[in-house]
Amino acid sequence: MIIKIEHLGIAVKDVSSSKSLFSRLLGKDAYKEEPVESEAVNTIFYELGEAKLELLEATDPSSAIAKYLEKNHEGIHHLALLVDDIHAEMKRLQELGFTFINDAPKKGADNKLIAFIHPKSANGILLELCQEITD
Repeated sequence: MIIKIEHLGIAVKDVSSSKSLFSRLLGKDAYKEEPVESEAVNTIFYELGEAKLELLEATDPSSAIAKYLEKNHEGIHHLALLVDDIHAEMKRLQELGFTFINDAPKKGADNKLIAFIHPKSANGILLELCQEITD
């Protein structure tokens, strides 16, 4: 089941200058900075009430974020939705005709399992499903 909006992902060219800008804008410091090697990005997170902002900077020119920035301006990249069971939610959504970019969830930033729904099956919006990893 989808629980809530988890975060809004924002693609940026330079995470250091973007961190400065967003810290001034929001009046608070980021609560987490984390590289995600599987996605070839550096991430910075800000908490905003129950949701978060995630700044994403490419660390490899062949990464999805680098390719996105080649075609687009810096800005909103994806909308992430928190789910209680990512495997069940992927199955449910696939049965409803949604197409996933990845076949199985993988470890993402902020202690989450993640899976992306292709924008072609979601009105042009890249959607990310997230589930907290519990050990």
